[in-house]
Amino acid sequence: MKALVQRVTKGSVTIDGSVTGKIGPGFVVLIGVKYGDTEENARFLANKTVNLRVFHDENKLMNRSIQDINGEILVISQFTLYADTQKGNRPSFAKAGKPELAEKLYDLYIEAITAELGASRVATGSFGAMMKVAIINDGPVTIELKTD
Repeated sequence: MKALVQRVTKGSVTIDGSVTGKIGPGFVVLIGVKYGDTEENARFLANKTVNLRVFHDENKLMNRSIQDINGEILVISQFTLYADTQKGNRPSFAKAGKPELAEKLYDLYIEAITAELGASRVATGSFGAMMKVAIINDGPVTIELKTD
């Protein structure tokens, strides 16, 4: 599994013209699942995300977590994180997990984060939907978390 974590001042997701999730300061997380990923991978990434220290402390050092700043998280499924562009110009998605596996692990990741932060601090897109994601990066700070 892979999580692309972006520190943001705000973020939102729109599906079919309606905003379905929005957050203030925190993270927009793009989640990708590959063939062979497990529930343990989803829990590991959730734990790493919640404890990732990339927010500034009083000394302007990246030393605070999402918990420390009472931040929010917007989670978006993103199978294209496993695009293979080695051959040609059209990406292959053969390494991406099948939709059944990907949705199960995406949901588990969200459940684990929600258990730590509470439902009011977690927003999501909709698995498999065409989405418009608005991201106002802060920094910018973008960190890739992987399980392999």
